[in-house]
Amino acid sequence: MIEEMFARHKIRQLFGPRQRVTVDNAQVPDGVRVYAVGDIHGRNDLLERLHGRIAQDARSLTAGVRPIVVYLGDYVDRGLHSREVIDLLLDQPLAGFETHYLKGNHDQQLLDFLATPASGANWMRYGGDATLYSYGVRFPKDQPRAFHLKLMSDQLREIIPERHLAFFQGLKLTYQAGDYLFVHAGIHPEKRMEDQSVDDMLWIREEFLESDADLGKVVVHGHSVSDLPEVRDNRIGVDTGAVFSNRLSCLVLEGSRRRFLSTRD
Repeated sequence: MIEEMFARHKIRQLFGPRQRVTVDNAQVPDGVRVYAVGDIHGRNDLLERLHGRIAQDARSLTAGVRPIVVYLGDYVDRGLHSREVIDLLLDQPLAGFETHYLKGNHDQQLLDFLATPASGANWMRYGGDATLYSYGVRFPKDQPRAFHLKLMSDQLREIIPERHLAFFQGLKLTYQAGDYLFVHAGIHPEKRMEDQSVDDMLWIREEFLESDADLGKVVVHGHSVSDLPEVRDNRIGVDTGAVFSNRLSCLVLEGSRRRFLSTRD
């Protein structure tokens, strides 16, 4: 403990106090432009439209600048075309982009349902029924109610393409670029990054949304819906409720500049 305090004191002596990172001074590294896409929720039509706008926007890239796209999770549920969303991402990725797919709580619930069918009762209430429908899973008829979830979980496991399952299993929790941290729901403001739980990063709301704490980086997140992208001192939210609003939003970062693209621009 004493050694750690001494080390921090020496750092302050050499470099001065660390400047708080906020939306006013945050930057991504030179040579990249980052596009962060909010929650899609089964709207492949909006995703296809937004991809077109991102591709058009990327035509303005200068030589040597690399485009990166980060998807903030929740590809499935609520909208009727979850399967088509995954097909689009796998078959028609943005050409020439470095791509990072993050995991959302709804994506995790799909995996949970395959592993533990009883968890599907809660998942269905939050849009999982739409995902099952998109994959061709149908409610079992003339079967005891106690077996319905198990039977539907078995159906989904038989129907879901292996490449889709690999996609969900391969999703990451975070991505970092310069002064920005990308994560589905947010982080717990009272925990160090290494102490964040999976539940924090997939599910957190009030503790994160209402905090004005120094988070070390500006957190770019989805999960919590706002009418328009929400810019706060320590975070930027880009979930604009696409499934209900027809507005799928994307944050664009280059150097110290930020702007937004949307399917309703």
